[in-house]
Amino acid sequence: MPVTFRFIHASDLHIGRKFANIPQAADGNIRGRLMEARHAAIGRLAQVARDQGAAHVLLAGDTFDTATPSPSVIRQALAAMGEAPGVTWWLLPGNHDNLRDAEPLWEAIHRDAPANVVALVEATPHAMGDAATLLPCPVAFRAGASDPTEPLVTMASDAGSLRIGLAHGGVTDFTESGAAIAPDRDRSARLDYLALGDWHGRMAVSDRVHYCGSPEQDRFKHDRRGVCLSVAIDGPGAVPQIVEVETGSFLWTQVDLPLHPRQDAATTLDEVLPDTGRRDVLMRVNATGWAGLSDHVDLQRAADRCAPDFAHFELLTDALGTQYEPSDLDEIDRGGALRLAADGLMDEAESDSLSQEDREVAADALARLYAYVREAAQ
Repeated sequence: MPVTFRFIHASDLHIGRKFANIPQAADGNIRGRLMEARHAAIGRLAQVARDQGAAHVLLAGDTFDTATPSPSVIRQALAAMGEAPGVTWWLLPGNHDNLRDAEPLWEAIHRDAPANVVALVEATPHAMGDAATLLPCPVAFRAGASDPTEPLVTMASDAGSLRIGLAHGGVTDFTESGAAIAPDRDRSARLDYLALGDWHGRMAVSDRVHYCGSPEQDRFKHDRRGVCLSVAIDGPGAVPQIVEVETGSFLWTQVDLPLHPRQDAATTLDEVLPDTGRRDVLMRVNATGWAGLSDHVDLQRAADRCAPDFAHFELLTDALGTQYEPSDLDEIDRGGALRLAADGLMDEAESDSLSQEDREVAADALARLYAYVREAAQ
């Protein structure tokens, strides 16, 4: 009776990513926390492998964020993998750490890697014990126009051995990056499973072709914590059994906040925010609809109050229109220079003869004037 073969499918760790696009307070360390979470994903994957009874972790490309990570980033990552001696780590070159640009990186891995780490720098079969053969497709260049999985069609494996492909790139169904992996590659290459990397979100292309996504997310696009896949295959031809295991420590999430004038902006904002765990949440709020000048001020103040609770917080108001009311302008001034300035800015903000950019500048100036006057009055 065949024994079920189990392994962990992960990809796109991007160890060493600096997150320079994330604002950081002078006394803050969110970038460091995000960087450390990517390294810590190694230990979480090792624990998943132990929990699931898997002896192999397949990393489908972009293990490192750049072609030239520092020696400490490389050595510490390899050491973390070496601390899981019961697990074999299979590292595939991806776009960011491709063979041409990252040649010194892969030389360093060959030189310094512990015995349980295998660098897959050639498109040649590797035995994964007696039950399975790993068929890797390392990325030679950062961008290419050909299907990187094409060599799988002619790669050999022993009779009765599971054929497991490992590749990095986009499937034709959803990418326009140039490198197009055939969605039916499992059939043309007689694969029992094709483990793919590059797409940072979880996606099942078919029963046998899967993107696991990044185990630690790094963008607002996917709106969930990162996962890896625990894969179990009963034997050649059997449909793989896939279990998603959450591995991400940070949640990158974005929500829409539809508003209407004179709505309680602070309460409405609070209703869409998580109640707990905010320190590990990167939050983006997209305000839409219409709001009066006072509503804009209330919303911004509410955002400023809650922002320090989060790892990162953004309030986007580009899609939030402003409805001007006489009572709002009266709060600025019922007459005199300030009222003249406010009336002039409102006229410009609603003018059809000005460009959109000029109207937005006027609207922003009016909102600032209103906020300053209201703050001074309190």
